[in-house]
Amino acid sequence: MIVANEKGCELGVLKNYKEVEFSVGAENDFVITLKSQAVNKEFLWYESQVFIPGTEFGGIVKDIISLTKSKTVKFMGDTWRGMLSKKIISPPSGQDYLTVSGELNEVIRKMLKEHFGDWFVVPEESTEVTVKYQFNRYVTLLDGLTSLLESVNYKLSIKYIQGAPGEAGYVEVSAAPINNYSEEEEYSQDCNIKMTVRDYRRGINHLICLGEGELKDRIRVDLYIQKDGSIGKTQYYKGLEERTDVYDYSSADVAELEEGGEKRLKELADYKEFDMNIEKANLELGDIVSGRDHITGLYVVKPVIQKILKISTGKERIDYKLKGD
Repeated sequence: MIVANEKGCELGVLKNYKEVEFSVGAENDFVITLKSQAVNKEFLWYESQVFIPGTEFGGIVKDIISLTKSKTVKFMGDTWRGMLSKKIISPPSGQDYLTVSGELNEVIRKMLKEHFGDWFVVPEESTEVTVKYQFNRYVTLLDGLTSLLESVNYKLSIKYIQGAPGEAGYVEVSAAPINNYSEEEEYSQDCNIKMTVRDYRRGINHLICLGEGELKDRIRVDLYIQKDGSIGKTQYYKGLEERTDVYDYSSADVAELEEGGEKRLKELADYKEFDMNIEKANLELGDIVSGRDHITGLYVVKPVIQKILKISTGKERIDYKLKGD
């Protein structure tokens, strides 16, 4: 792991750390823990860039905690991907939605330049894939770009490129095809890997959505989980199997209420979760893999939605989480 100053000029390799954790895909942040006596403000402090070359694991230090009891200091910040989650895509003035069109990397370049100037670099290489896409209103830049790319079976690729000796490096962002490994290899206990499997079946299946209006005049939309897991307006689960919650969006009209309600119900519904610790795997966010648990009988073919690098006492491991239903 390398440390650079705020301008991206390398200061050297980070040593004598106690623990390191980079999480991309969910929290999109990092924590580097040093013993108090190992802290050197001239080397690692606020605005320092930390990264592993050629990977997505990196970010800028924006938060420092000193723990006197354990005599340690934690250096924290957003990863490069996390920085994209702190920007919002807004509709142009006088328009309901932002619509973009063009080759994928061109669209990414334009969006990043609008929000970050020249901080991120998008390669000139063309994907030869063109899109015309309408973003949802007021989504994060990360969610917007991710959804755009997924619509054409692509993913967001992020990695730190080292500069030549004496020159600053940079973060490269580009569109890359999603890799589907589900037919090549199935991960299970037979592979001698560590897994955490959860089949959650006590989620909400009926969401009462309340929009604009007062008391009896409030707009109400009832959304239901169907037998196949989709969302509709006809109730399937009743009696003992019905589990209900309320979604309050007091300024929403019917269209906005249904859109927000569907998103919320997906978050509250039953799900399947598959976490794996796989050695010598080279998976990226968005790649599709298959996993099977012989105990629960759970079998999933899902994309990787979280990748966590952990380094402790010199030992490195990467955990992957698959998208649940």
